[in-house]
Amino acid sequence: MVLLQAISDTTLVATSDQGLTLFGLLSKGGWVMLPLGLLLLITIFLIIERFLGINASGKVEQNFVDNIRDFVQEGNLKSAESLCRNQRNAIGRIFERAISRIGYPIKDIETTIENASQIELQRLEGNLSYLGVIAGIAPMLGFVGTIAGIIRIFYDISLSNDFNISTISGGMYEKMITSGSGLIIGLIAYAGYHMLNMKIDRFALRLQMAASDFLDVLQKPVGK
Repeated sequence: MVLLQAISDTTLVATSDQGLTLFGLLSKGGWVMLPLGLLLLITIFLIIERFLGINASGKVEQNFVDNIRDFVQEGNLKSAESLCRNQRNAIGRIFERAISRIGYPIKDIETTIENASQIELQRLEGNLSYLGVIAGIAPMLGFVGTIAGIIRIFYDISLSNDFNISTISGGMYEKMITSGSGLIIGLIAYAGYHMLNMKIDRFALRLQMAASDFLDVLQKPVGK
């Protein structure tokens, strides 16, 4: 009889929630859904902002590298610097500083490129660290909401002495919403963090190859 009553109560709860919308379901998560929603908005903003920023500033065009090499070989350093300034991206700023050091020992130029590259890579990383923080905080915050909800359920049961399957199952699925939401937000932030870092790593590799070609040109006789 107890088992039949439990099945009946569970069926009633499920039937009453068949028309529940996604927004209505999320609203049952309680106050924790507000900071989780804010974290989701911040995550989406950071991913889009950094994706666009890396695409704009992290371009390495082969034509640019070839033109710089030709200008340097011809000894036309003013045209090379002008071309770098017109790029308005990371590699343009790096090469502009390197060209301004031409005439100094190769080791000094190499150091200039390395320092400028580190600065530009840090600029590209921008607010990526916040995505890493959100990836760790969101699941924990969701879990806190679930634990708080469970504590509240058993507190209410202790006051009313009304212990039945419908009360517990209804309250439990509502409180588990926060854990699920926190995990989803954490996964989005985690995936975005690593995807953007992969883009930065690819840019760093292309930059290293371009810088190596540039240094090779400087060690050849310069045309007058």
